[in-house]
Amino acid sequence: MSGKEKGVRLVIISGLSGSGKSCAIKCFEDLGFFCIDNLPPQLLPKFVGLCRQSRNEISRAAIGIDIRERAFLREFLSVFDRLIEEGYQVELLFLEARDEIIQRRFSETRRPHPLAKEGPVVDGINQEWDTLRELRKRANRIIDTSDFHVHKLKELISHYYLETAASRHLNLSLTSFGYKHGMLPYDLDLLFDVRFLSNPFLIDDLRPLSGNDQAVQDYVKALPETGLFLEKLYDFLDFLFPLYEKEGKSYLTIGIGCTGGRHRSVTIVNLLWEHLQERGILVHRQHRDLDVNTRV
Repeated sequence: MSGKEKGVRLVIISGLSGSGKSCAIKCFEDLGFFCIDNLPPQLLPKFVGLCRQSRNEISRAAIGIDIRERAFLREFLSVFDRLIEEGYQVELLFLEARDEIIQRRFSETRRPHPLAKEGPVVDGINQEWDTLRELRKRANRIIDTSDFHVHKLKELISHYYLETAASRHLNLSLTSFGYKHGMLPYDLDLLFDVRFLSNPFLIDDLRPLSGNDQAVQDYVKALPETGLFLEKLYDFLDFLFPLYEKEGKSYLTIGIGCTGGRHRSVTIVNLLWEHLQERGILVHRQHRDLDVNTRV
C-alpha cells in the first residue's frame, strides 16, 4: 500500500534558527497533528511506516528537522526525495525571518546563535542562510514570521494545513505591504502595485488613519480608478483560479503594495477579501506594514 493510498500527510518543518520552528510545531499539535521535534532524517521512512501501521490510524504528522550541517542536509534531501517518489503526501514548510528580527529574538532570550556561540549572532545567521539555501528552494511553503506573534502564526498554519472541505480547493492569502519598507513579501505568486491611486496620506484628516478605517475606505472607493481596477482584477482572478486548481496548485498568495502599506494597499486587500468571502472562497489576509510608524 503506498503512502498516497494510506493518506498519510507528513509536514516537515525546518528553517532558520529563531524563525519560530518550535512555535510552529506546537501549532500543528494544537491542530491534531502527531508531532515530533528533531527527528533524524534516516528515521523518516520508518516513522511514516509506523504511521501507516498504527491502530490509531495516524493520518497527519508534523516533524521538526533541525538542519545546520551540509552532510546532514544532503542526507535529508535524499530521504525527502525518496518519500515523494514512493507516493507519500509529504510537504516541506520552511520558516524564516529578517536578519534584524532574528538578531533581536536572540538578544531578547540572551541565547547565542547555535552556529556562532562565541561570536556575533549575525555571523551565525549568514552561515545558516548559506547552508539552508538549497533546502529553501525545495520548500512547498515559505512563511516569513518577522511580523508574526504566535497567534498569528497559528492562524496562518490553520489556514494552510487544517483539513476541511474548503481546504481541498485553492487556499488564498492576501498581503498588503509598503514598498518603502524594503523587501517584498517572500512568497508572492501575484503582485499588484496600487500606487497609481491617489494617496490618502496626503489628506490631513486621513493621514493618521488606515485602510481599516471607513473614512479611508470611502476615499479610496470614491476614486474612479478604484472601481475600474477592482472590476478588472476580479475578472482576472476569476479567470486564473480555475486554471491554477486544474494544475493542482494548492496555495496562492497575492500581494497588494503601495508606498507605506497603510492606506491604499490595506483598503484594496480588505475589499478583495470581502469580495472573495462573498463568493465562498477560503481566504486569509494580513497587513504586513500597517503598524510600522514611519512617514511616506
